[in-house]
Amino acid sequence: MDIRELQGYASFFMTIFLVIMLYGYIIHLYRSEKKGERDYEKYGNIAIDDELDSNPVEKKPEAQSEKKEQKK
Repeated sequence: MDIRELQGYASFFMTIFLVIMLYGYIIHLYRSEKKGERDYEKYGNIAIDDELDSNPVEKKPEAQSEKKEQKK
């Protein structure tokens, strides 16, 4: 088995691995939107509504805002 053949096998298996990861990520996004955990249409509107005074897509969790207040 020479290096050329080894590179071919590695490329093939890496492509298969990346395709599986991509489909897994797509399924994850679909399920989380269907459950109502996230609304990805809001994220899609970021490019359209790109003003300084526009509302944030999501509010910060209280735990993060409490940590910032404690540091002050």
